[in-house]
This record gives sequence, structure tokens and C-alpha cells, in this order.
Amino acid sequence: MPKTSARLLSLLSLLQARRDWPGALLAERLDVSPRTVRRDVDRLRELGYPVAAMKGPDGGYRLHAGTELPPLLFDDEQAVALAVALQIATASGAGIEEAAARALNTVRQVLPARLRHRVDTLRVTAVDRPESRPGPQVDSGVLMAIGAAVHAREVLRFDYSPVSAPGPAPGPVRPAAAEAAGEGGRGALPPPPRRVEPHHLVTWGRRWYLVAWDLERGDWRTFRADRIAPRTPTGPRFTTRELPSGSVADFITARFRGTTAATGDGVGGWPCRGEVILSLPAAEVLRHTRDGIVEELGPDRCRLVLGSWSWPGLVAAIGRFDADIEVIGPPELRSAFAQLAARYGAAATPPRHP
Repeated sequence: MPKTSARLLSLLSLLQARRDWPGALLAERLDVSPRTVRRDVDRLRELGYPVAAMKGPDGGYRLHAGTELPPLLFDDEQAVALAVALQIATASGAGIEEAAARALNTVRQVLPARLRHRVDTLRVTAVDRPESRPGPQVDSGVLMAIGAAVHAREVLRFDYSPVSAPGPAPGPVRPAAAEAAGEGGRGALPPPPRRVEPHHLVTWGRRWYLVAWDLERGDWRTFRADRIAPRTPTGPRFTTRELPSGSVADFITARFRGTTAATGDGVGGWPCRGEVILSLPAAEVLRHTRDGIVEELGPDRCRLVLGSWSWPGLVAAIGRFDADIEVIGPPELRSAFAQLAARYGAAATPPRHP
């Protein structure tokens, strides 16, 4: 590769790595003069990259997002990561399967031969878990409308269906002029739109959720995106609030576990938490424990701290280990063991009358 072209790629990579670059620092990193940096910046602009010059005692440059898509620069690892991400996007539930497949084909065509071989070798098939009914698909326009409100920190108004309707998801926008039209003459009035401060758009178990502050209820709520029909226009801007659990991951985990907060240790966020000693090696218990704490007490004994939705559910999770069990606590766990022991004993007794 000619020296100038290689230097342009290095300059573009630096501009993408941070927001602002002083001209002298760029010249030092590229081992060229400030005048050469200015010429290379002009060459990038001719290629379609919107590089802005910053005024000041030191001067500098900033790479802005342009209205047109210029040639993109990826290193080998980024190119492979992009290809893998596009392959697993078919299981995202965002309704972008066809677009992801077309994007992957476009990326593959412009890859050099060595990277194309790596991408073709690393073929990923995204498979969903078997379910009694297919997961809901979210219209990409709905996700864009929600994401735009989150980014702009604007109050979002939307209709929220009580159940996910069959067929395609509702359109992304419901104009204000159509809100009153066509609703009359059907008996009961439709419920008023929800008004929330949208904070996070998250995905959990192939479903999309909006984490928002509900203005009418004065509390944090989670809404399924496939049941949201955004209205326009959006409301006024708001000041970002702090989630009660600190991070959105802890907040979502706690909500799906039926609690108000998660401790971050993988156990404390469950409504029911118990501690037992199992007559099994810790390594064997670890292989079958996703959420929990395992502590080795000896070659064939370990302490297990585990959580669950309910005490009987926790007992059933512990009982799947084929080992003697010593309950440490709490008393509710011991009572649940006695309850299930009586129930299982009755189930093992043959009926008196066939």
C-alpha cells in the first residue's frame, strides 16, 4: 500500500477513536508535520468524511457524522464481529431479519479475501428455544420511535394494548389527528394514552422492553415494546432520573425476579433465598448452577446459596442434586422441604382403589 494511503487509514482510525484531536498530537502520533496532517484531512474530506477543524490556541480536528455514508474502515476483528452480529440478528425479535441478511451480503462482498474466508468459516445459526407459541415481533419503526424519544429525553405518549395482538405489530406512529377519529360509536371510550419519561430500551429473552418513569403513576414501569403504539408529537424534554437499582441491568433483573432491587451477587435479588450443604464436590454442583454461590467445604461437601421465585420452587431446584442435603436456613426453606416431602410421599403411595 502506498505510504500516503496507509497514513490516511491510520489518521481515520485515530479520528474514530476519540471525539477531539489536537493537530499537534495527531502529527506526533503519525510522525508527520502539522502541515501533512492538514493535507491528509483535506484528502479525507474529498473522500466524503466530514472532518471539522476546531479553532483555538492548539487547533484540532473532529470527525462528524455525515449525511452520506462514506467508505468505512474496520480492522480484522471489527469486520468479523460485525459479520457475526448480523448473523445472530435473525433471532433478535426486532423484525430486521431480511435487512440483516442483506447487510451481511453487502459487507461480505467488500471484504478482502482473507477476511471473507474467516467470515465464511464462522457460520452462525441463531436458534430460538422451542416455545408453545412464537415470540412477538416488534416493528422496527416502533423501536426507532422509542429509541428517538429515549435519545432526545422527550416524554413519550403511546397506546398500550392489554395483550399482544396476532399478526404484524402496530405501526410506529399514530398521528394526533387520528387519535379522535374512528373511535366513536363503539361503546366504551378507549383508555387514555400512557405518558412516560423513556429512559432505556432493553432486550430480555428475545423480547424488547421500555424502562420508563410513568408520569400518571409516579413510579418506574417496564412496557413490552410489541404492545406499544407510539403517538405523535412527543412531549416536552425531561431531566434524566436515577434508577432505584443503579444500573438498568440490575433493575430489569430485579423486576423479572419479582423484587424491587437486585444485589448484584446473582442470588439476593430473588424473593426467596436459602442456604444448604450438599454432599457433592463443588465442581460438580457448579456445572449445574447458573445463579447461585457455591463454596467448597471438602472433597465431597459444598455450601450452596440459591434463590428462586418461591420456597417450593427453591426446594425443587435443590432437590435435583442427587445428594444428601443439610438445610442451614432460613426456617421457610426447612418448612418447604417438609411440605414437599409430604406431598412426594403421598404421590409415591399406591392408591387404595384402582
